[in-house]
Amino acid sequence: MTSEDVWPPREVWVGRWLLVICALVLAMILVGGATRLTDSGLSITEWNLEKGLTPPLTDARWNEEFALYQNTVEFQEQNSEMSLAEFQYIYWWEWGHRFLGKVLGVVFLLPALFFLFTGRLRGRFRMTLALFALGGAQGAIGWWMVTSGLFERLDVSPLRLAIHLGMALIILALALWVALGAFAWPRAGERRVVPSWAAFGLMALIFVQAMLGAFLAGSDGGRAYADWPWIGGEWIPSSVFALEPIWLNFTEDHATQHLLHRTAGYLVALVAIGIGAWGFLSGQGAQRWAAAAIAGIALLQATLGVLTVVSYSPLSLSLLHQAGAALLWMAALVFARAGWR
Repeated sequence: MTSEDVWPPREVWVGRWLLVICALVLAMILVGGATRLTDSGLSITEWNLEKGLTPPLTDARWNEEFALYQNTVEFQEQNSEMSLAEFQYIYWWEWGHRFLGKVLGVVFLLPALFFLFTGRLRGRFRMTLALFALGGAQGAIGWWMVTSGLFERLDVSPLRLAIHLGMALIILALALWVALGAFAWPRAGERRVVPSWAAFGLMALIFVQAMLGAFLAGSDGGRAYADWPWIGGEWIPSSVFALEPIWLNFTEDHATQHLLHRTAGYLVALVAIGIGAWGFLSGQGAQRWAAAAIAGIALLQATLGVLTVVSYSPLSLSLLHQAGAALLWMAALVFARAGWR
């Protein structure tokens, strides 16, 4: 049996296309994070494909969009003195996020159809077609998330925000995995010491940590505690898990969210550095350098997390921290692929 019997032949252009998709998904994650952190996500109150293709270009259109926003709970309880110019600032973030999603859909669909009809999406590469379904589901989840904050809450539901981010990470992972396969990476014959299950376990930890971060950001809790390593002057805040029912603490209580997010962050960093050291010292080739990337990114991400907290969560550091999480997620997947047999 040849290697081509095990995995479809190399498809370099499919791999390049999927790497572009990965870059666009990563951009979506970051712009989405900026949209949340600038309280821009509720500035567009309608799902209107025709209106969404172009931004407001006239005073009448801007006034129409502003009037719609003024019906939201967020405007009435938090931004009632907002000017039109201030509204335009948050509107551009949300419009840019949605427009980038449309661009991503086109950049995926047209090459996918070309590759499909020219026979390049054969064998396991056909799983890329699932990405289109996931992308459509992601758009629906995004609107489901937005509707949670329009008229009943001051912000979107942290749970729905976490689901939206989780779906983005799944799409990113699937696209990157298939892209590496399209490049026939890694090459056969290299010594692979760390089993893939260890890398997949690390990915599970990173995913949980990202969801805890989404709960914290979704409830505007990033600035609730700006001290470290303490949380409000305590190692374990006395108010943790005080809400009833208990599940509300994950999405609404800032003390519980900080404790869980920070603790999970320490665990992710320790496991990533441990696995990275194991792979770097014992592995060869692709797995060795992927292990080094995991350890380095994990250390950087932990540092960014601490700096974000003690700096009172400025937008720049918060976005860098979110980017670090996505990069660590991708590095862990590359490491898992490097150990895949």
